[in-house]
Amino acid sequence: MSIRFENVSKSFGPKKVLDQVSFEVKKGQILFILGKSGMGKSVTLKHLIGVLAPDSGKIFVDHFEVSALHSPQRIDELTLVRQKCGMVFQHPALLDSLTNFENLAFGLRTPQYQKKMGRALTESEIEKRVFDTLKLVHLEKDVLELFPNETSYGVQKRISMARTLAPQPEYLLFDEPTTGLDPLSTSSINSLIYELSRELNVTSIIVSHDMACALSIADEILFLDQGKVLLMAAPKVVAQSKIPLVEEFFKETLSLLPPGWSPSHA
Repeated sequence: MSIRFENVSKSFGPKKVLDQVSFEVKKGQILFILGKSGMGKSVTLKHLIGVLAPDSGKIFVDHFEVSALHSPQRIDELTLVRQKCGMVFQHPALLDSLTNFENLAFGLRTPQYQKKMGRALTESEIEKRVFDTLKLVHLEKDVLELFPNETSYGVQKRISMARTLAPQPEYLLFDEPTTGLDPLSTSSINSLIYELSRELNVTSIIVSHDMACALSIADEILFLDQGKVLLMAAPKVVAQSKIPLVEEFFKETLSLLPPGWSPSHA
């Protein structure tokens, strides 16, 4: 089981955002996609779940060729791919008119999820799933009766992650998950991403500018520049890279890390 891009290219008008991008993420790995703004990081995630179609190249999620599923006749297959992938957005994107409990239960009540399960979950089953998922993000039950705007932004981020986890996806996709958080909350969310990936044995792809976190918890780091894969390697290799742009990109981060620090999986 894996995610694979094969020579994927995408342009918006005259701007080529992805240019012959190829990489593979194996089951259980944590991949960080780094690069300057506008270099195709979020566009890569959108291709993965079929929101965008490539101009050329192929994209695979397990045995599904996502890049071939954009016709109305194959919408059921694309739905199956999207059910495999849980997306955590840059902002919590919770439904303000629903309580936190209702937000977490929302995906468990959809016809698509019921079709996947072969039946509708009972209310007691939904409640148990919500409680179990809440534990994964280290929140207490008392937040469930509240509305999103009655909780802090950091709690909303965790509720958003729990909502994504509730339908039990096989792949977790994070688009700038620590945006808007203070340093302490950022560290907490990054630790949670690592914990969830390992505990649930899911594959995680994180689009981020958090270089210190990438060096600390990633299995591999993919560096995009001008729509191309500049480098894909383990954190230790990236930290020692002599590629000028990579050196520049990590210079400040490396200078802030404590003495004796070593990248993950060194």
